[in-house]
Amino acid sequence: MEGPGLIVLKEEAHKFIGATVRSAYGTQKIDMDRLTGQTITDIKTWGKHILIIFEDCTVRIHYLMFGNYFLDSKHPEKTPKLALELSNGEWNNYNCAARILEGTDMDPLYDWTTDIMQDCWNAAAAQKSLRQQRNDQMLCDALMDQTLFTGVGNVIKNETLFRMKMHPESKVGALTSKQIKALVAEARNYSFDFYRWEIEGTRRKKYCVHRRAWCPDCKVRLTKKFTGLTPRSSFYCTNCQLLYA
Repeated sequence: MEGPGLIVLKEEAHKFIGATVRSAYGTQKIDMDRLTGQTITDIKTWGKHILIIFEDCTVRIHYLMFGNYFLDSKHPEKTPKLALELSNGEWNNYNCAARILEGTDMDPLYDWTTDIMQDCWNAAAAQKSLRQQRNDQMLCDALMDQTLFTGVGNVIKNETLFRMKMHPESKVGALTSKQIKALVAEARNYSFDFYRWEIEGTRRKKYCVHRRAWCPDCKVRLTKKFTGLTPRSSFYCTNCQLLYA
């Protein structure tokens, strides 16, 4: 689950702020008893992390590659990793990693300025790091670097690079400062488009290259390839997307 999707979850789960946990259970090996009886005081996101703030601790959930959640319902077949039965509903989490963090102040643990969906996101810092420190790094790796683009996942990476007409194996050092600035801006632009389409329920229909077979611009068959150090699947057009090396 990518950063914009967690913003949608935060908004959907906002009604649980002020609710009390009646029961906590699941297959995740955490102290469920500690959560029982506690009240949710806030819900935050940082990139791909959802942070449920309680009275004296915080639960961090990472939905990994295939995680999902159900609010006020359950998956018909799966057992939740973490289920919260609340005074005004239920929150069931599947295929995820959950951890209890001590305390409620997350500022010492998280740099909010790297989160591409935050108002305080520092685009200038991302540009500077790319220009000065990432010369040999491929663009596919740079965009997935959570220290620079917290919340960007594989879909946003693939679609942003298509919009920029840049090959995923292009090197950061081969781009001009103007191109780097435009790439950083487009990663944020696409993230907010992703968020809007997620709310509309049209996100997958809007993909240009991710899990597509043909380029929407030139009609050439797209390439699917594991690229970079991660490695993750890149979908791209060898005709439209230029390789900067």
